Amino acid sequence: MATEDKALKRINFFKGFVTTEDDWNDAERYHVEKHKLHNKAFHGMGVVQGWGDEFRIAPRGKGELSAEIFPGYAIDGQGNDVILWKPAILPINKGDYKLPQTIYLTLRFVEEFTDFIAYKQNLDYKGHRRIAEICKLEWTEKEVDPSHEVELCRVQLTRDATALSLPKDPLDPGPNTIDRRFVPYAGIAGGFLDARLLFELRKLIDEARKHFSQLWKEQQVASANNVVQALITVGLMLETGALGPQQIMNIMSLLAELQQDVVGEIEATKPGLSAKKDFSLFKRNVEYLRDVSEEGRAAMTQGQPPATDKLMDVVAYQSKGANAIGSVVRVAAPVRPVVVADDTPGKPEGGMRIVLDNDPGWEAVKVRSAPFTETLEVNGSHWTLIDEIDLLDKDHEEKHNFTIREARDQYRMRQRLRYPDGQTVLDTGIAHEGGYAEWEIHNVTPNVDLVIIRRMDYVRADYECEVFCEGQLVGVIPCPGDDRRFRWRNWPFQIPAAFITKDRLRIRQVMSTADRDINFFHLWFYQAL
Repeated sequence: MATEDKALKRINFFKGFVTTEDDWNDAERYHVEKHKLHNKAFHGMGVVQGWGDEFRIAPRGKGELSAEIFPGYAIDGQGNDVILWKPAILPINKGDYKLPQTIYLTLRFVEEFTDFIAYKQNLDYKGHRRIAEICKLEWTEKEVDPSHEVELCRVQLTRDATALSLPKDPLDPGPNTIDRRFVPYAGIAGGFLDARLLFELRKLIDEARKHFSQLWKEQQVASANNVVQALITVGLMLETGALGPQQIMNIMSLLAELQQDVVGEIEATKPGLSAKKDFSLFKRNVEYLRDVSEEGRAAMTQGQPPATDKLMDVVAYQSKGANAIGSVVRVAAPVRPVVVADDTPGKPEGGMRIVLDNDPGWEAVKVRSAPFTETLEVNGSHWTLIDEIDLLDKDHEEKHNFTIREARDQYRMRQRLRYPDGQTVLDTGIAHEGGYAEWEIHNVTPNVDLVIIRRMDYVRADYECEVFCEGQLVGVIPCPGDDRRFRWRNWPFQIPAAFITKDRLRIRQVMSTADRDINFFHLWFYQAL
């Protein structure tokens, strides 16, 4: 117990120590006071989230001016644990108040002596063997004293009130409705999260952060950076165990608001992005996320903790929206030209030569699902098909001397995948990890730009590979991003005319990213004839 000099003293037993009831009561008070000190210092006062029904308040039926209070756990201003174990009904007597008036439903900690006993052998030995810790619920017109009471709700009661009701808008309750806006909540450190929910949250944070980061960096959508920073913060809090079920709904509501800003900025400044099919899917899921999370927050103000299944639904909406914006970025992102320094012909002054011309017009070629025709028109330039290789076609491979060398692993594939427009295409191909692939291109016209188009499975990209023409380094093909839903892409690479010196060219493509594989399903070769 704590004495006048504020020292906490524990009882200390020793041989020959004769104890009295005062010693035992002091020993018990010591533990009680230590527990109350912990509650005040680490949790503060208020309703404890996640226990029971959190003192949910429900109005009774028509014509019954009373409220039903459901079980909950709170800490009062003294640090006492105040627990309601079973539902209680508390009526309102309008005659006790001068109406109209605001009345308060309060919760108070009460100690009650119980289990009285008196010994017949000696009536001087008698007393209560237990002290029950109970709670008292009361309607009062006095404002709540936070040092000894916890507010569970308040009601602006009118003279004509016949029953209580729940407010349509919990943030703007009207007369005779249950107002829980000013209910205090004790601080808690995280809480139990279902293993499925924890897994989905971690996956969501990782994927969404990548997608919105690309939107910010590659498309200069400034509001996307706010989403990135929020996701980083959520990830840190999740890993430190600082989040419980009650916080997830509020966080998802905040993310929905930030993403609504992203929607507005794209619609106002990026007409090319807002016209994409997946953008409407992103917008729709942001709206769902906002509505569902707001419903969840409103339910929480009425003391209804969110169920795991409800939280899983909210996370699913966020995940779908993030994947949709990721698809928009992958389709629309311009591929930057690669610049290298060397001494080969064709370089401009200063020793630098642009070896990959990624005109935005080629982005349409990347997602083209229709068969490639004899000619292509890209930004007003006409390209003619001069040759192609159908991988795993023995005659095609032998004719073009297609081979893979020094690979750590290689394997064949048969894939039925979709392009971003939803069109499904079946194709066979080959992939290798490490080493390099070589092939010949026939029917080449010297001194004319040439483009290589490779159909690839885009499920796991984020790699770079080097391209050599007749043994000379032409440049690096960057292949950023990935797409697990629409996996087909036609990846273009342009070889400048200065490297086109023969009518038959030997091409080598070397993977330069460690521990990644690269796949080929079809190769088309076009020249600007």
